Amino acid sequence: MHAKVIKRSLEGSRLRCTPQRYAVLAFLLESNRHPTAAEIFEAVNLLDPRSSKATVYNNLRDLVEAGLVREVAVEGRAARFDAKGARHHHFICDRCGSVEDLEWYRVPKPAARSLGKRVVRECELIFRGLCTKCAPRHASRRGSRVRGHGEGRAPASAAGD
Repeated sequence: MHAKVIKRSLEGSRLRCTPQRYAVLAFLLESNRHPTAAEIFEAVNLLDPRSSKATVYNNLRDLVEAGLVREVAVEGRAARFDAKGARHHHFICDRCGSVEDLEWYRVPKPAARSLGKRVVRECELIFRGLCTKCAPRHASRRGSRVRGHGEGRAPASAAGD
């Protein structure tokens, strides 16, 4: 992504464009996956060894609060980060923890009475299940267990005859 665009994004969000913050945002904008904070630190530190873990984590927090980066919570695993500008939902694999982008579609608003006095800022969907890499392995394991279940016994309907 062009340097001026990143600088304008930061300034438009009232964040100073420090070399470390710039590096974190540039890395996320060019990443085609959803890296963890540790992965971001490693990548940024290769380019600029002056960045400490605390600096990277603080910049991630500031970028999330400014709305330039989304934090994707993955149950039982490290949070992942996403700076894609286009709105989209996520799919998280239960087995390998991969996070994939799903095309955006509008989610219906809940009934006002169900929200009470809450004020909704935004809504996103996170789908959970098995990704395309893990689903076939799950199906083959499950199929072998199902085929082996009950072998050598009479069917339930024949047992009482």
